[in-house]
Amino acid sequence: MSTEFLDPIILSIRIAIIASAIVMVIGTLIGKIMANLKWKGKIFLEILFILPLVLPPSVVGFFLIIIFGVNSPIGQVIQSIFGSPIIFTWWAGVIAAVVVAFPLMYQVTKAGFEMIDNSIEDAARVDGANEWAVFYRISLPLSFQSIVTGFILSFTRALGEFGATLMFAGNIPGKTQTVSTAIYVAIDSGNMELAWGWVISIILISTSLLFIAQFIKIK
Repeated sequence: MSTEFLDPIILSIRIAIIASAIVMVIGTLIGKIMANLKWKGKIFLEILFILPLVLPPSVVGFFLIIIFGVNSPIGQVIQSIFGSPIIFTWWAGVIAAVVVAFPLMYQVTKAGFEMIDNSIEDAARVDGANEWAVFYRISLPLSFQSIVTGFILSFTRALGEFGATLMFAGNIPGKTQTVSTAIYVAIDSGNMELAWGWVISIILISTSLLFIAQFIKIK
């Protein structure tokens, strides 16, 4: 297979793996905190965390440009450290994938933590376990299926991200072109054979992962 065909697939998988790993850690921690949080203003945080899931991709991309662009404080700090802006790099694709995949990981892990019987965690505390030990030895094992399912759903979401990635990372062949943007360009240029190849590849990868997620639920 040619480099032209493989490069977007490899880049998409690389971005999805890194983004999903980041989302798994952040989503699991925040999911646990929110599952136990009793604050009445919790609903506002819930809305904030889930918002990227319902916003148009162009809006998400717009805010990423505003937050990380060369004229923003964060963008200027990044440029001073690394010597170049993050926009229109594959790391911009990672950030876009993290933002759009996080709500899925958060919702699934939070639901998993909420299903844990609090008396089990309380018993561990009575036996002298600190909060970290309770989380690591009790909460995580009991919510393992939810965490793995959330990771797989986040991976597939990150793998197929298009709108925010196109705006924030661009569509530079061999550098920032993912499968989703490559399919768009191939269709626009009339190269249906190449587009079909990418479409079939992404369907096979995503379907295989969803089968794994369903198998884990059954187990």
